[in-house]
Amino acid sequence: MKLYEKAPAKINLMLDVLHKRPDGYHEVEMIMTMVDLADRLTISELAGDTIKISSQAGYIPLDEKNLAYQAAKKVKEKYHIRHGVHIHIDKKIPVAAGLAGGSSDAAAALRGLDRLWNLHIPHEDMMELGASIGSDVPFCITGGTALATGRGEILTPLQSPPDCWVILAKPPINVSTANVYGRLQADRIAHHPSAANMRAALEQHSFERICSELGNVLEDVTLSHYPEVRQLKQAMIQLGADGVLMSGSGPTVFGLVSKESKVARIYNGLRGFCHEVYAVRMLT
Repeated sequence: MKLYEKAPAKINLMLDVLHKRPDGYHEVEMIMTMVDLADRLTISELAGDTIKISSQAGYIPLDEKNLAYQAAKKVKEKYHIRHGVHIHIDKKIPVAAGLAGGSSDAAAALRGLDRLWNLHIPHEDMMELGASIGSDVPFCITGGTALATGRGEILTPLQSPPDCWVILAKPPINVSTANVYGRLQADRIAHHPSAANMRAALEQHSFERICSELGNVLEDVTLSHYPEVRQLKQAMIQLGADGVLMSGSGPTVFGLVSKESKVARIYNGLRGFCHEVYAVRMLT
């Protein structure tokens, strides 16, 4: 028996950091939504009490460092499963890109294993399992559009953005989320984007206002240390994207585009800056 799960990428429409918490994490406010760039997981049972991860991509870990592996291990331990499982990841989302690819794989693994083994895991328990793997995993379990608070695991569902094109571009560098947060001085952030304003823009279903309210306090950190990201953002603005922002801790930059007639020109222009460019739809 084989099961299939889709693991879409996420982007941050806004990301604010309020302060550093006593537990070492940062208190955040983020509004996230999903786009139609996705990994696809094939999940099947194996003989023996083992976990096997495989992928066509040669650049992701296939052991305990893989978040889908961690998801399988936690499910097996919590529910005393003695069956083995093989998870194949058809990787399409760039790695270490600020798009939550690994977190979405973990979420898809949790959903798939729940079905494979007929566990009927309560939603609260699945969210708790996800949060124990990573801060973005709970959002990737539920999908849609949401305000994330706490360290990212407390979710409030929101109105989805209006349908539009999303152009994603990742320069040929990897950025460590831990390093970016480590360099951030939360008490010196000059401008905080407004979750309330972005939420109002979503409720109004106003594409123009969503573009004007885009904001990410991690941009200053990443752009100051990686000039490639700054150049990419400037290029996307000059090519005519309606709203441009770095996603998460980067280095991926995304542009929101309302008119299909602009998409090919922006896509082709960005290919001069980096190889990994994607034109996808918003998942609404």
